[in-house]
Parts: sequence; structure tokens; C-alpha cells
Amino acid sequence: MSESCHPLMPITRDGSVATVTFNRPAVRNAFDLLMWRGLQATMEALSAEEDLRCVVLRGAGTAAFSAGADIAAFSVERGTRAQEDIYGAVLHTSMQSIRLCRHPVVAMIMGACVGGGAGIATMCDFRVGGEGIRFGITARSLGIWYPYAEIDPIIQMVGTGVAAEILIEGRIFNGREAYEKGLLSRVVSDAAVEEEAMALARRIAEGSPLSARFHKATLRNLRGPLPITPEEDMAVNGFVDTADFHNAARAFLAKRKPVWQGR
Repeated sequence: MSESCHPLMPITRDGSVATVTFNRPAVRNAFDLLMWRGLQATMEALSAEEDLRCVVLRGAGTAAFSAGADIAAFSVERGTRAQEDIYGAVLHTSMQSIRLCRHPVVAMIMGACVGGGAGIATMCDFRVGGEGIRFGITARSLGIWYPYAEIDPIIQMVGTGVAAEILIEGRIFNGREAYEKGLLSRVVSDAAVEEEAMALARRIAEGSPLSARFHKATLRNLRGPLPITPEEDMAVNGFVDTADFHNAARAFLAKRKPVWQGR
């Protein structure tokens, strides 16, 4: 019961609440391809547990929830269109496994929650963060095109205006700003994040599990399918063929600003 599906993603249980910890603090809990696969396997395994009532996702330590994709691994995981088609499919199923988990999912956010880390958080049903967090999606800084299915929950939460601030302007919000924008369910002092997130999870667990599962699925199903063709969906991976993406990835690793060429 609640056995780990990935060595860097241990699971602990407190009664009917399971906590999954992203355990790569040396790189701000960033994800490589195997971790994305591990997240999907973890969420699917937890979804199947009948005695579970709520899942909490968190990062190891207090410095980061997750910095998202491990940019240092891009050269071996995302360098070509064929690789990106695989990576993109894994990323999609991993992200969606959070939404499709039949149990409510709470993101316990401390420190940096950026890039794919913010993407994970927006897939959760609840987000509890501290005043001092940094919340944003840094796709524009790397010339990455964020996928439709992962943009949609952001629009559902906060509308296209705030989504544009995140994706086009590249805003990074602190906890209070993220709460005021509608990105967080709760904002508390940094020291109180764990206590508040676990209290929320326990309140969820006290209610009817069948009711919670029905309402989670209903909120998702009322959205309906996205008005996107398969061709449009696959075209998102085309960023990997651009000079801007490769130049930006090299610039990030060299700790310098990228020079955009628009090609």
C-alpha cells in the first residue's frame, strides 16, 4: 500500500492522506524524464487505492516545491524533434495524471514553484503557499511553447488576462500576489505552509470520499474536450526546431541572458 514508484518520489501515509515528496533538493527538486514517468506511475497507483482520501504533493525541504524540468538534461532528453515528441507525450500524461487522480490533490508550496513545477501545482485541486514563494512559468525564457492542455487549467482558474501575464510577460508572483490573482487557494506565512496544507488535506479526508471523487470528476468533465486538432497539439513541440530554443538552453547553463533571433 502506497509504495514508492520512483526512488526520488517517496510516499508517506498519515491515515487516509498520502504525501508525495519530490526529493531532488540539490537541483530545486527539478524533474528529468524518468521522474515525469515516475509522477504518472505514482498518481495512477494512488488513484487506485480505495482507502485513500487525499494526496499532498510537496518538494523536499523549504527552498523549492519544484523548479520543473531539469534544464541540464535537455541536451540528452529534448535535443531533437523525435526526442521532444516523446518528452512532450510523457510530460502531458504525467501532468494529466494529477487531474485524473480520483482523489483530491493538494499542492504544498514552499520556495520556488516555477516552470513545470508551477504546471504541476496548477493541475492540483488546491494550492497552499507561503508569502515568500516564487510562482510562475518560465517558458518564454527558454523559447518553449507551453502545451494547450496545460494552459487550459490556468485559464479556467484565472482567465486569459492573468495567463498572458504568466506566459507572455513572464511574471513571477510572490505568495500574496499569486493568491490575489487566484492561483493559490490559501496563502499563509512561510512557516505555516505545511500545517495549513495538512489541515486542509485532513478536512478533505473527513468528508464523503464518493462525494469528493464525484465533484472532482464533474468539475473536470464540465470543461469538455479542448477545441484543438491533433495537428495543432503536436505542433507545440516545434519549438525544439528553433535556433532560439537551443541558444536559450545554452545561455541558461552558461548563466547569461539569451539573444533572441526570432527563428
